[in-house]
Amino acid sequence: MKAARSDHESPDGRRLRSAASARFAAWVEGEARQMPLPGSGATRERFALLQGLGRADLSLTRLAEGHADATAILHELGAPPPAPQERWGVWAAQPPGAVLKATPEGTGAWRLDGVKAFCSGAGSCTHALVTAETDAGRRLFAVGTEHPGCAAVAGSWQAVGMAGSDTPDVVFDAVPALPVGEVDAYTHRPGFWHGGVGVAACWLGGARGVADTLLRSVRRREPDQLTAAHLGAVDTALYSAECVLETAAAEIDADPADAGAGALVRAARTRAVVADVCARVLDEVGRALGAGPLCHDGEHAQRVADLGVYIRQHHAERDLAALGSALAADGDRSGSPGRAR
Repeated sequence: MKAARSDHESPDGRRLRSAASARFAAWVEGEARQMPLPGSGATRERFALLQGLGRADLSLTRLAEGHADATAILHELGAPPPAPQERWGVWAAQPPGAVLKATPEGTGAWRLDGVKAFCSGAGSCTHALVTAETDAGRRLFAVGTEHPGCAAVAGSWQAVGMAGSDTPDVVFDAVPALPVGEVDAYTHRPGFWHGGVGVAACWLGGARGVADTLLRSVRRREPDQLTAAHLGAVDTALYSAECVLETAAAEIDADPADAGAGALVRAARTRAVVADVCARVLDEVGRALGAGPLCHDGEHAQRVADLGVYIRQHHAERDLAALGSALAADGDRSGSPGRAR
């Protein structure tokens, strides 16, 4: 991919992006091979690996989760898996204003033209699965990101949190693409919702990393009652989210093809619970420790900033409204509020 001009990027941003890219390449060649597919009977282990990554490094986790998700999507839609040395992303965001158009060019070939927003790993992925508009509807395509028609838009990723995830807008200009699945196959497969739960596992890992700072602080000295109360609140919140994730993993393995039609509601519930827990952990740890670690502990400060951005993949009341609408439309199949299937 053509590199974006770095005039708008801070030295810290370049450093974080470069470091995350190097760690991502090493992860793909090593640990990625240990990642079970969702619904394979080892979904709990998959979520545990994602959570462990998130606890250590959320920008790396964003890139690793994209590669792991791409691997699962290719498997579910009957396409070949990533080859050795390939690093894949999934670029499927659909914000207003950014339009990517796919045009057939005969004999199964297509071309992509337009702009795709929020392309994580734009500078480190060798390939990506990209959603684009066709005359028949939205469809998923595989592209090689090193084609000269791919170019990151300079200055389109200004984030302090998740700076290392390298998530700019990308312009496509006559980029060759191969379709993966039919129209709407990407979102209509059960794995779409299983993957959404996997993202929540990444968030929870980040919250555990933030909470680690509080635990270390408490263990270095005798805690006062208020600090102990904050630690207790953080622990119970994390435990509740862990229980929800484990339940979701078990349900996914029990019904990977979503014959019970519960995947959407399960994912929406799990993501909402975990996002709320992450927000509470950020608040409790901040109130317990004050400004000190945010000002003097660079790793903690970056982790707090990263998590604050990452959990915005949950769209708050919009996602809760979608959950409520699903429950109202088909409560018998999707489960009544408060009762997991």
